[in-house]
Amino acid sequence: MLRLHIGCGDVYLKGWVNIDVDSNNEQADLHHDVSQSLPYDDESVELIYSEHFIEHLSVEEGIFFLKESHRVLAKSGILRIATLDLDYLAFKYFFRWKDQDWIKHYGYSYMQTNAEMFNVALRYWGHQWVYNFAELSRRLEESGFTSYQRVSFGKSHYVPLKKLETRKDSKLVIEAVK
Repeated sequence: MLRLHIGCGDVYLKGWVNIDVDSNNEQADLHHDVSQSLPYDDESVELIYSEHFIEHLSVEEGIFFLKESHRVLAKSGILRIATLDLDYLAFKYFFRWKDQDWIKHYGYSYMQTNAEMFNVALRYWGHQWVYNFAELSRRLEESGFTSYQRVSFGKSHYVPLKKLETRKDSKLVIEAVK
């Protein structure tokens, strides 16, 4: 069965179909806008993984993507989503806001206030809808998923889903089982 890596960016996962909308992305096996559809038959996919992808979709596109994921996943198939966490950002807004990996790693040390940090995190890089656990759980349920749980960075009960995260700011990781 297929394993889909959605919004792969510059991360190539061997043994997965690496999908990205950017037609110039040489890491992608398939260039496709998954906010419009997933080009796979019903129940034909074993695993779907994305990291820092869903927040680039509008809420409506995000729900559609989740519904499409549910449609193409085989029974007991798993969707793993890793993304930034709105609760973590809100916590950082009040406490030690400069102490975040993305600020140092991506050259945002110039920021002067916690408000600037919060706005950058929410608005830059094409972010359209940022989730916390409650919001992503709600959207998963609206999309047909009934079994999901928050998991730790790089950890999973499923071997193919272990150690996939590449960004330390993936603070919200959820696995949903069809």
